[in-house]
Amino acid sequence: MITLEQLQAGIVLPIDKPRQWTSFQAVNKIKAVVRNTYGLKKFKIGHAGTLDPLATGLLLVCLGKATKSIPQLQDGDKVYTGTLVLGATTPCYDLEQAVDRYYPYEHITRDLLEQTVRQFTGTLMQVPPMFSAVKVDGQRAYEIARINNEELRIKNDGPRAKPVQVYSFEITDFRSGDHNSTVVPLTPHSLPSHTPLTPHLYDHPQGTVPPHLPQADFRIHCGKGTYIRSLARDLGLALGSGAFLSSLRREQVGEYTLDHALTLDQVADYLSR
Repeated sequence: MITLEQLQAGIVLPIDKPRQWTSFQAVNKIKAVVRNTYGLKKFKIGHAGTLDPLATGLLLVCLGKATKSIPQLQDGDKVYTGTLVLGATTPCYDLEQAVDRYYPYEHITRDLLEQTVRQFTGTLMQVPPMFSAVKVDGQRAYEIARINNEELRIKNDGPRAKPVQVYSFEITDFRSGDHNSTVVPLTPHSLPSHTPLTPHLYDHPQGTVPPHLPQADFRIHCGKGTYIRSLARDLGLALGSGAFLSSLRREQVGEYTLDHALTLDQVADYLSR
């Protein structure tokens, strides 16, 4: 069993965050487990790096004095895998919102894609997504993005570009799409409910992927503060098209990997075994 003394001295729990959970919800789940296991009312807990609700994978949850190491853990390199959909965009660059626009995509081949991703390694100037936790003039970007007052949204002109480091960007698979499928016209805010899901390596918990669009699986090794959704957006522009993420999984943070990560349901057994 992890003793109370060990807990207070500090431990880092590598968690495999499930899809459709926020990082905050995952931390609250572990907080409840710790309270039930040790009978504590107050203790230090936090996580080292937010994952989007639709992203899965490694979330480092720090307990006790290990919370002091959160800044150092956040500075660690990251490895992500996931899937890009080419030829369309969504407002948030992933499937949390519906496709809002189609673009030409017939010219995109695997060779063109692999040539283009080479532009996205090294030090890049990147604008974070408007739907993100980055702060703009002291306010979370996603809070501004959801403001209905257009004048106020214009005044808060979004996150500023910042330098990020991408060490490698690899295309691991490419699927050209089903060119025999029918393109269904978009409504202003959503795709029709009968648009089918594309069979795929990853699940699509919200929204749909039009089956005629090409898709590409990827692996990215990057430095701190890199938004993979923004890389998807910028890659789509570089291809003379559009792109968004249909899935994202964080495989590694610094020296921590998913190999020894716990599911949320395994935390109680881990602490008490």
